[in-house]
Amino acid sequence: MKTTFASKDTIEQAWFHVDATDQVLGRLAVRIATVLMGKHKPSYTPNIDCGDYVVVTGAEGLRLTGNKGVKKQYRYHTGYVGGLKEVPYNRFMDEKPDEALKLAIRRMLPKGVLGRQMLSKVKIYKGSEHPHGPQQPQALPE
Repeated sequence: MKTTFASKDTIEQAWFHVDATDQVLGRLAVRIATVLMGKHKPSYTPNIDCGDYVVVTGAEGLRLTGNKGVKKQYRYHTGYVGGLKEVPYNRFMDEKPDEALKLAIRRMLPKGVLGRQMLSKVKIYKGSEHPHGPQQPQALPE
């Protein structure tokens, strides 16, 4: 048997669309990260960006399970001494649901240049409208 590796010339990238309304944040992020990395394709190569584009609409409809909305904290640092800030995830999801999803996806992708390149292929919108109609996105594979 011969193993074939994908190269930049042989990669075909498709566009997928997913509606995030009433979906669990983490489970949706796993599905999107898998498609961005290209692990759903037989020609997956870890050192090449062979993933597809993903358009997410309805990000304000995402939900968390259990008590995570109250107990889970979004932490960031301002850069000043003693500048650690904590925000409950419910408030973070109310203010920036698209950023919450993007952060969850980013943490599931490879670290470094390749991961940043993969993250640039996800387009997240709060409402149900998106400007990517000409790309004819298909439904996200299960």
